[in-house]
Amino acid sequence: MSGHRVSARPVLRWLRSVRPERRSLRADVIAGLPGAISSVPNGMASAALIGVNPIHGLYASFAGPVAGGLATSSQLMVVTTTTAGALAAGSALEGVDAADRPQALLLLTIIAGLVMILAGIARLGRYTRFVSHSVMTGFLTGISVNIVLSQLPGLTGAEASGQIALAKAVDVAIHPTRIDIPSLLAGLGALGILIGLSRTRLSAVSALVALVIPTVGLAVAGAGDVALVKDTGQIPRGIPLPQLPDFGQLSFPLVTGALAVAAIVLVQGSGVADAAPNLDGTASKANRDFVAQGIGNLAAGFFRGQPVGGSVGQTALNRTVGGRTRWAAILSGLWMVVILVACSGVIGLVAMPTLAAILIYAAVKSLKPREVATILRTGPTSQIAVITTFCATLFLPVSAAVGIGVSLSLLLQLNQEAMDLKVVLLRSAGDGRWTEHPAPSNLPSHQATVLDVYGSLLYAGARTLRVKLPDPGGAEAPAVVLRLRGRTAVGATFVKVVDDYAVAVEAVGGRLYLSGVDSSLAELLRRSDRFDGSDPVGIFEATELVGESTERALRAAEAWALRHRPDSTDQ
Repeated sequence: MSGHRVSARPVLRWLRSVRPERRSLRADVIAGLPGAISSVPNGMASAALIGVNPIHGLYASFAGPVAGGLATSSQLMVVTTTTAGALAAGSALEGVDAADRPQALLLLTIIAGLVMILAGIARLGRYTRFVSHSVMTGFLTGISVNIVLSQLPGLTGAEASGQIALAKAVDVAIHPTRIDIPSLLAGLGALGILIGLSRTRLSAVSALVALVIPTVGLAVAGAGDVALVKDTGQIPRGIPLPQLPDFGQLSFPLVTGALAVAAIVLVQGSGVADAAPNLDGTASKANRDFVAQGIGNLAAGFFRGQPVGGSVGQTALNRTVGGRTRWAAILSGLWMVVILVACSGVIGLVAMPTLAAILIYAAVKSLKPREVATILRTGPTSQIAVITTFCATLFLPVSAAVGIGVSLSLLLQLNQEAMDLKVVLLRSAGDGRWTEHPAPSNLPSHQATVLDVYGSLLYAGARTLRVKLPDPGGAEAPAVVLRLRGRTAVGATFVKVVDDYAVAVEAVGGRLYLSGVDSSLAELLRRSDRFDGSDPVGIFEATELVGESTERALRAAEAWALRHRPDSTDQ
């Protein structure tokens, strides 16, 4: 019995942590309704971006907020459809037949969810900071431009051909006779409504108004050739029921697409958590939010939805309308169930150009030209990052663009660490104090030289260190102290560089000393068979008193230099 009580404790703690708060429940119920209403056009538009029946976006807008909201550490985060995730999913499913795409979408969503859960369990949240701001800005800018270009055919009602969004947009531009005037007017009308209501009290429901008014106008005018939501497939009535995916749709492009979706969602989600701190002062936990978004995707996949993630827009709306706890997001999903039951019959009558208008408006709003301009002024590294990632997103599949962006971030990080490495000369000022000076290009003869290093000593940094260390060539019996305070780990490249330098110093009758060495690092160096405490390297381990080991190494180095001066005499 006691074993059962122990095993039940985590579940009981979780239930206590997510139970509704009576003092906040009324505010959360009210806040959930505008969240659900705004999710209707946003969810439908996101599904249209993938190329599937918009009902899949509505199903995701029910399952994601409920399942994800029960697990997030960022209590106001709304786990729902995002345009970036939808574009990545659409890119992954581009080669799938239209008839098989809904089943493939379910499988992709579930795989992405499993990847997110595993990322959270493996505690990979800290690695999101390695995706540079320049790379992320270039990627998100490319996604926004891609969305605008990809929706021009839907906005104008024109048939377009091309492998990428840019090609389809160009095809529409050079064949203006294909444009359907009623479709164009409906799309432009929806854009006008979105822009006109953006600065009013109706901004929270502006997307819904932009769906309804042009659609009603088309119905009254009798413009029967404009594409409607029901033309994309049957609109089921009532509450969505869970469904297992067809594992026969599994393929390598689907898996890589799911990985791309997971990467995009997780990086975006970490930004959402930073922008929406918990009102009770508790800290958000990136790894728990990873798991929560994964759970949201599993629920969305099993309920025939599309990929979901922490939504910047929906989370901001949740805060604006007075959401107090996680139940504001959960209740927005439950309100969506009510909308599906009550309004599924009219969903199919929505004009498709209005969905394209909503996507275009959201994409244009997400563009940050001032931020891009700032990045372009910060130097060649940032320029390369933002331009390369933007072009990759524009011309390549999203999964490839994500891979390029992540790889570019790591390469730029390593390159910057290598370029930032600096070697300085330290001179004792007495009383444990040191003055810092530029490092000499050549070692002086019969003198002790104390050097300190700034920057990473891993990989390329270690090779840069070899270039920046003073040249022992031409010196006689130099003594060198290399300070390594705070270095708890080094790679094989560093060991090889220091060993080669010690040999070069010894070749001119000198000796190398390592000071401030962490005890675990000292043990590692001794196990390497290159540093056993004998010539040509002396190791002085760090102590609690900063600078003590370097003082000891300096005295040893000065004694060595003194003994090997030509005018010295044996005692």
